[in-house]
Amino acid sequence: MKELIKGNIALCNGALDAGLNGYFGYPITPQNEVPEYLSRRMVELGRTFIQAESEIAAANMVLGACATGKKAMTSSSSPGISLKQEAISYLAAQELPAVIANVQRGGPGLGNIAGSQADYFQAVKGGGHGDYKIIVLSPNSVQEMYDFSYEAFGLAQKYRTPVLILADGIIGQMMEPAEFNKPKIDPNTPISADWALTGAKGRPPRSIKSLLMKDGALYEHNLELQKKYKTIAQNEIRCEKFLAEDAEIILVAFGIASRIAKGAVKLARACGIKAGLLRPQTLWPFPTEIISSFAKSGVTFLSVELNAGQMVEDVKLAVNGKCEVDFLGKPGGVLLSEQEILNRLQEIAKRG
Repeated sequence: MKELIKGNIALCNGALDAGLNGYFGYPITPQNEVPEYLSRRMVELGRTFIQAESEIAAANMVLGACATGKKAMTSSSSPGISLKQEAISYLAAQELPAVIANVQRGGPGLGNIAGSQADYFQAVKGGGHGDYKIIVLSPNSVQEMYDFSYEAFGLAQKYRTPVLILADGIIGQMMEPAEFNKPKIDPNTPISADWALTGAKGRPPRSIKSLLMKDGALYEHNLELQKKYKTIAQNEIRCEKFLAEDAEIILVAFGIASRIAKGAVKLARACGIKAGLLRPQTLWPFPTEIISSFAKSGVTFLSVELNAGQMVEDVKLAVNGKCEVDFLGKPGGVLLSEQEILNRLQEIAKRG
């Protein structure tokens, strides 16, 4: 049965159904419904909820919980995620399966509370220090806020890596029907984790750390991390295709921008313009090969983003000079309209 529900609440229910043991957060708009809702539901379900004294503290509490083999999560909006970056780097280095949600707002700085997509670089390039990657999922609906939140825990456990759900204030705040149709996982189900710190009685002690000072130790650890990232990139790419097979102009958009772009594609088709859409559902790993497979003479790509131009760089790398790549975006939490995108499509079509 479908339920009319807000995106932020759907995100919470995905985590609860996935067996979330502990949530650690701090309030910031436009994700405040997440800690508000979980402060009640986690207690009702006998699970752990802590409003930390800061975003930094919340992220490090997640680190501690994950080190014991528990399913832990934090969430915030853009400036708050910036404060969590050191801990995210530590989580990646220590190979801990944390889930982080960023319900983006306009920036830079404190910016405003409108939905934005300006944290793309931070999410996919590694916002903290060191050579690391994290899986980045990009929902574009309330249903996917639930689905991706649920799936994030499985991916985190499978690869022992942090997973970031990169949403935005519009999807977080909007309401639409969603179905909570995933199998509910008992949070008390033992996790097969021969690395977790669960007490050393009857077994050799374990250690989880990121300070590797012996000669060559950090080098070898980095090689193992890169090997894992390669495996993730080979197996976990997700990308929706819409009318792309015969398209002469291919839009690339993620999150809420992809819904506006899909509407513009429909309008363009009605005007006789062969437009299509590729929507990365994983921003890392990025669907480089999928985009590359559509790049050929006579095709133009248009990256549509609610920022000043970020994902367009990855689109250009994927296209690798095979055809033109244009950009259309708006920074500062301002929405594009279908008509604005259609106008650009018409300009490209006239250009030939």
